[in-house]
Amino acid sequence: MMSTVTTDADADADADAALKAKHRAMWALGNYPELAADLIPALGTTLVGALGLGAGQRVLDIAAGSGNAAIPAAQAGADVVASDLTPELLDVGRARADELGLQLEWRQADAEALPFAEGEFDVALSTVGIMFAPHHEASARELLRVVRPGGHIGLINWTPEGFIGQMFAAMKPYAAPPPPGATPPPRWGDEEHVRSLLGDQVTEFTATRALLPVSKFAAPEELRDYFKERYGPTIAVYKNLGDDTDRVAALDRDLVELVRRFATESGALDWEYLLVTARKVG
Repeated sequence: MMSTVTTDADADADADAALKAKHRAMWALGNYPELAADLIPALGTTLVGALGLGAGQRVLDIAAGSGNAAIPAAQAGADVVASDLTPELLDVGRARADELGLQLEWRQADAEALPFAEGEFDVALSTVGIMFAPHHEASARELLRVVRPGGHIGLINWTPEGFIGQMFAAMKPYAAPPPPGATPPPRWGDEEHVRSLLGDQVTEFTATRALLPVSKFAAPEELRDYFKERYGPTIAVYKNLGDDTDRVAALDRDLVELVRRFATESGALDWEYLLVTARKVG
């Protein structure tokens, strides 16, 4: 009778598969495509413009969601592959591209193990997407691997100090513990962290902090409830609290206070992000 031996590598692979399944399900919660269309469409066009994308370039959008940057890149004439871990998001992006008469390739893919050849793309980019892959070193290696020598990299990520970074900090005490080895997503919005991830494999590195104005919400509670209904990470934190009404009420208060802290005199918000561009060493 043969016995089955489970190795450490097998256990690690099983744990990683479970973690990715959890992440995939989290981003399918709520309605992230609606949130992206309502609040952050400018980020995709900003990144496409910063990279000067156009015809003749093969572009990979990593953790593309529903195509916030992939669709503007295709509109600029690039040959675009949009990849994401969550197929529900890709389905929305595919339908939107079809409405616009655009041809893109939509591929389900893990940012930490991309199914593309080394040097396959002229440009790899991500707009508040790659930052949510839990193992930053792994996703950075893949980002670099798929770009040809001399090709370009472009990233927009929320900063730790900005509104979204601080929202994750506010939610952390109420969330399930992070998996071993995971790095907080907003670290991708810290210039020195991104420099350390890309290292000596890039040149012409630029990093600029900028603000995204958000004026959709008339009251702090309105913004909080919008995220509770549509944003996967926020929904997951509330689900983690279950029927603990005291902690739910405390998180409700903390998120409202956060909005008030960031609101301008007009009641609008400025969400800070980091825009990074670089060229892979040839």
